[in-house]
Amino acid sequence: MDINKPEINAFINDYVKDLRSGHASIFIGAGISRGAGYVDWKGLLTDIAESLHLDIHKEYDLLSIAQYHVNSNGRARINKKILEEFIEEVEETENHRIIARLPYNTIWTTNYDNLIEDTYNKFNKIVDVKHCVKQLFQNKPKADLVLYKMHGDVGFPSDAILTKEDYEGYYSTHEAFITTLSGELISKTFLFIGFSFADPNIDHVLSRLNFKYKTKEREHYCLLKKYNLNDFKQDQAELDYNLRKQQLFISELKRYGITTILIDDYSDITQILAEIERRYNSHSVFISGSAIEYGDFTPLEAQQFIHLLSKELIKKNLNVVNGFGLGVGSAVINGALDAVYSNPKKYSENQLIIKPFPQFPSGGKDLKQLWEEYRHQMISRAGIIIFVFGNKDEGKGKGTENAGGVKREFLIALEKGLFPIPIYYTGYMSKEIFNELEKHRISKQLIEDISKLQLDKDDLDKSVNQILNIIDKILK
Repeated sequence: MDINKPEINAFINDYVKDLRSGHASIFIGAGISRGAGYVDWKGLLTDIAESLHLDIHKEYDLLSIAQYHVNSNGRARINKKILEEFIEEVEETENHRIIARLPYNTIWTTNYDNLIEDTYNKFNKIVDVKHCVKQLFQNKPKADLVLYKMHGDVGFPSDAILTKEDYEGYYSTHEAFITTLSGELISKTFLFIGFSFADPNIDHVLSRLNFKYKTKEREHYCLLKKYNLNDFKQDQAELDYNLRKQQLFISELKRYGITTILIDDYSDITQILAEIERRYNSHSVFISGSAIEYGDFTPLEAQQFIHLLSKELIKKNLNVVNGFGLGVGSAVINGALDAVYSNPKKYSENQLIIKPFPQFPSGGKDLKQLWEEYRHQMISRAGIIIFVFGNKDEGKGKGTENAGGVKREFLIALEKGLFPIPIYYTGYMSKEIFNELEKHRISKQLIEDISKLQLDKDDLDKSVNQILNIIDKILK
């Protein structure tokens, strides 16, 4: 897929802008769980249809299939089927991991499974799950995410929204969900993923979307796979018919204020989500470094340099990420907060992301393992990494040595596609990293730009502006 297609590029830019401002959400359908190995609606109801002597592949009104079964046999078998299909643990997909890394504060889903909350738990994030109305009136303290499971949860199959009767009564039984969703649709930009034209949920979701409001002031987006010949066993006539039908469906989505982005393959969803993450992270700068000595700098000069660099990054409306490295972290914090407090209406404390390294083993993990995980988590939140100094006490009176932790952060940053900017004139590991850039196939233009950086102790603004100019080129 060509991410740079005008319509795709414009959608990603608009969506990332809302994501940065906290005004974006995502609505996840069955297709995302299917990619992890769970069944979709047809898979869930195949055995149920067979018990009714019906062929699931010939049926489109799957809600009625579920209802016919309940009419004849009661609800118990369907409840058991939900437990059997969704209680089994499966590995989350890259889509789930990207979503968990992005700064959503709310997510909506029609899925019953626990993949979303399990993935968030792996990232040490607290999820406040809402799968029934009474939970809407209770809030989990310090939650990173509110997850609205508007059709229920696998742990409570008897309450799942599944049959035609369930949907018919939804307005009455789950009115608070509709009200909450309507409010979010007014205040946030939604991205709908994992829904297909054949998904029976989509009509019922759309029929409730913002239904009270005729004028749609906010644009939402949906990723939808375009039909191809392989979907219809090379039957061109069948393809042409369904493409016409799909275009009518896209027009219907537009009526609800939803713009469709057509994709060629389901793997394109991952590519688009990854690009959303990359563009979001591009405005976050990780400052890596530690120091017990500062080489050509006096301690005061070094602190002033780091302070000014951090301050100016915030003033460019960038985020600053730091692990509170010895001899560096305090200056990063002070510089960032200096910018924030100088103009609190323009800049926010949320632009400063500090993740101090753990100092004691915990959770059955030693410090080395914990630090490795912390480095991956911190660096995953940035698109650019700046290296300053990078030395530590060798111990036992042996003096200083280049910091291996800073080198590890460089290698992790390369794995994750960050742009490295080692400030070579600060010496130590930063200089060593600069000397290795070419070996790691870093852009020749970037290496050349870094090599032109010059330190002017009498004009630190000039030195910092040179670094900011490189960042500007990266962000273009």
